[in-house]
Amino acid sequence: MTTGPGLARTVFAALALTVSSLGGAASAYAQENITVVVPNPSAINNFPFHVAIGEGYFEEAGLNVTLEAVNGSASVLQSLAAGQAQIGNPGPGPLLGARSRGEDVVFIYNQFPKSIFGLVVKDESEVQEPSQLKDTVVGVGTADGAEVGFSRAILSGAGLTEGTDYEFLAVGDGGTAAAAFLNDEVQSYAAAVSDAAIIQSRGIPLREITPDEYLSFFGNGWAVTRAYLEEKPDVIEAFGKALVKGTKFGLDPANKEKVLDHAAAGNPQEGEDREFAASLLAAIQDRVTPLDMSNGFGYQPPEHWQMWHESAVETGALPAPLDDLEAAYTNQFVEAWNAE
Repeated sequence: MTTGPGLARTVFAALALTVSSLGGAASAYAQENITVVVPNPSAINNFPFHVAIGEGYFEEAGLNVTLEAVNGSASVLQSLAAGQAQIGNPGPGPLLGARSRGEDVVFIYNQFPKSIFGLVVKDESEVQEPSQLKDTVVGVGTADGAEVGFSRAILSGAGLTEGTDYEFLAVGDGGTAAAAFLNDEVQSYAAAVSDAAIIQSRGIPLREITPDEYLSFFGNGWAVTRAYLEEKPDVIEAFGKALVKGTKFGLDPANKEKVLDHAAAGNPQEGEDREFAASLLAAIQDRVTPLDMSNGFGYQPPEHWQMWHESAVETGALPAPLDDLEAAYTNQFVEAWNAE
């Protein structure tokens, strides 16, 4: 996911939240320092992570976690490849692109089993379907974010070719995207749930024109390099267990106020408007809830990876099919993460 309400990404580029293990909590895992990198500063987008911090789940697992926000999925993947972080939160499209360039990065946890993006237009727009965006400018948060691959697939499916029939324009998130709409710089926008909420809060009613079949494209999740996966499987198991506990806690309606408090601790400005934060949280909670709970949280349906892969090849986001798509992801930890 590549969006975040509140201030612009640059303000939060150095955001760091550290959870220190005091040694008092029992843990089956050795204490470990890890750096986790996310593509935007929104705490509500990653409420399971911030609940895991606030409720002490990482500490209980023996993990000292430092969170850093960067500018989009590409930066997340660069941080992992450079060894500057151990775990990251990229989108599936950018991860496939990285693998096509020889970077052995592996998706380990599907945080958003439902699409976090939608292609939106102003409610007053005459556009009713993607094919009507011919000869227009489509706004995106960043030029290389996960929303680009998502919207490119939709537009390709509508018979439109990038550079010939339409152009992408990186206009940022939330407030800057709202300004782009107001100034008619873009006629549509590939919006994450949070962006759409922010834009509408600025007095610009939006209407989604995403075809139903594209809403099944899953969103950002957690990834590591294969080298780290093979070296630290115990850390990955501990990290995922804490996330699942944070997710379950965060989805319980009885914990709503605590969840908002934990998110506000992670991003105070995002939590200033409590009513807006609660509305955004409800939307994000829906996206992190799997359509099929039989496999538990974090599970990655192989057929959904196939959808992403085929779309990336068809639209040219990948120069050629990957030799081994299954190497891009693993479900090996899901059962342990969800064990009671």
